Amino acid sequence: MTTSSLGYIRERSRVEKLIRKPIFWILFCSLSVLIPVLKTVNRELPPELPVLFKVPEFNFTNQYGQEFGSKDLKGRIYLANFLFTTCPTTCPALVNQLKTVQKRVRGLGQKVAIVSFTVDPKNDTPEVLKKYAKKTKANPFVWSWLTGDRAELKELLVHGYKVPMGDGMTIEKKVDRSDVSIWDIAHTNKIVLVDVAGQIRGYYGTDYEGVNKLMIDLGLLANRTFNP
Repeated sequence: MTTSSLGYIRERSRVEKLIRKPIFWILFCSLSVLIPVLKTVNRELPPELPVLFKVPEFNFTNQYGQEFGSKDLKGRIYLANFLFTTCPTTCPALVNQLKTVQKRVRGLGQKVAIVSFTVDPKNDTPEVLKKYAKKTKANPFVWSWLTGDRAELKELLVHGYKVPMGDGMTIEKKVDRSDVSIWDIAHTNKIVLVDVAGQIRGYYGTDYEGVNKLMIDLGLLANRTFNP
């Protein structure tokens, strides 16, 4: 015996009646799309990076013996760094990190540049820098290596980028319990983030945390610059 034979039909609940209506599913699907969008729109973005200093105009010589300077970097975010090709201490680690950064910014094309300034222009001629760049597998469309007059370089580094550049000196170090003399030049291993207007937006170490922070800040800066 069925309920229909007894003349009884269960009355649908309000919920059942509602979900059987097309308008319910139209509204449901619309809200499913709209809510994530509203969350994204209302999400608070991190504050903009501070403007620390303005880098003065400069013009030096790149690894191909061509003039290269501020005018070639207009409209590009760039990472300034300071090294020399015979550096026995911090430079190899810096270069390895920059190689990683070069890979990670590949998707931005030529919107981001890497600029390495030598602190030993006497020995780091364009030819030497070219060989070093090739050994480093530096992309010439992204990564430039600059040399020039030592006094001009020091002026730019110290008063423009606000980083040290010392004179060469011999340092005594112990290697395998033996005293070894190493010739070194005092300089920073920090990477400097510079925006499209030539303004310094941050200084970053070459350790894991420093490079990750650099990539986050670079991404935010690029997003705000190229996708306003």
